[in-house]
Amino acid sequence: MTSPFIHRITLRNYKSIAACRIDLPPLGFLVGSNGAGKSNFLDSISFVAESLLGSLGIAIEDDREGIDSVIRRTGDHLGPMAIRIDFTLSENSSGHFGFEVGKTHDGGFEVLHEQCKVFGNAGDEHFYCVRSGVVVQATRPNFPVILPDRLCLVAAGGFPEFRAVFDLLVRMAVYNPNPETLNRAQQGIGGVLQRSAKNMVQTLKNLEPKFRKKIDEFLSRALNTETSVAIVKSGELETISFLQAFTGQPSSTSFSPGSMSDGTLRALCILAVIFQTDHRNHPRHWLIGLEEPESALHPAMASELLALLRQASQFNQILITSHSPDLLDNEDIPPESIFVVDNVDGVTRIAGIDPASHKAVLEKQFTPGELLRQNQLAPDPAQLREAESKCKLNMFDYPNL
Repeated sequence: MTSPFIHRITLRNYKSIAACRIDLPPLGFLVGSNGAGKSNFLDSISFVAESLLGSLGIAIEDDREGIDSVIRRTGDHLGPMAIRIDFTLSENSSGHFGFEVGKTHDGGFEVLHEQCKVFGNAGDEHFYCVRSGVVVQATRPNFPVILPDRLCLVAAGGFPEFRAVFDLLVRMAVYNPNPETLNRAQQGIGGVLQRSAKNMVQTLKNLEPKFRKKIDEFLSRALNTETSVAIVKSGELETISFLQAFTGQPSSTSFSPGSMSDGTLRALCILAVIFQTDHRNHPRHWLIGLEEPESALHPAMASELLALLRQASQFNQILITSHSPDLLDNEDIPPESIFVVDNVDGVTRIAGIDPASHKAVLEKQFTPGELLRQNQLAPDPAQLREAESKCKLNMFDYPNL
């Protein structure tokens, strides 16, 4: 059975992004300078998941400081903003989900258009279309009442034909761990590793032994001494401890997280994220966004980190932001997995690498890291034009993948 997979994300007027249309691989890299807009693309992934898990209002008003900060300003007015996600649910099912949000006259917002379509190999099709809170088309009767400031999929996910879409999209997450969180004692909070990593202890306890071993091996190489992560209990609270075995000492020495570098702690968080599974050994997330996982890590360990990311991408789809050539110094990285992000006059542009760089990487003349060092990576102009053209149309009417 084919695992759920997100093939494409299309954005229009999301924050600094005017238009982009990205075909995602199992492991992808968004590369570009600081401030180019890489994080804005990842934030669109969080925005969809948070809007479905909580509400659109919380995602806009509480988490992103209001509609004015979400929708890109075009001339004298805002938006509207639109997001579309194309996916495969199984070997017999695929589809897309998307919505368009606009600002209202009173300073609020409403969902102008929302659409979900699911296709089967046998030719069966399930879909609904909502405009400003009114269901205008649906393949099943008795759709629930929809409010203009809510996403319909929250309610439609209760129907069998749309449940898999909901489950896929809420299992997208973006992580940018703060190492300081690991210095605090934690209570046993189960479930998915939270973005703050405040339940890291429980996440580590729930990891499969083979993944705990991979983490210990990575830390041992990074710290150049045999290292393992242990859980120390103190009453109702628990903390993380790093055990290190030094030559000539009869027993291991315990170190608190505060004794470790930020790079070591971030790496621990990143590896816990990509290797976490549920009680059925299914991945906790289908798509994981990682903000600069190599940050504060010694450059010599970048290739080790890349190897583990590639292993995890066999069952988790992973999308990374980076401006580190060290992480990309690998001739086996396919050119299709690199997306260049730049910013021209305040507008973020995202596309695959330009044809000349694509050829150089494909023919192994240069690694993506070497081209990045030489400032030779640029977005493909043809892909930029195609994205702009597609996003000017109704994003929800063009055919599914």
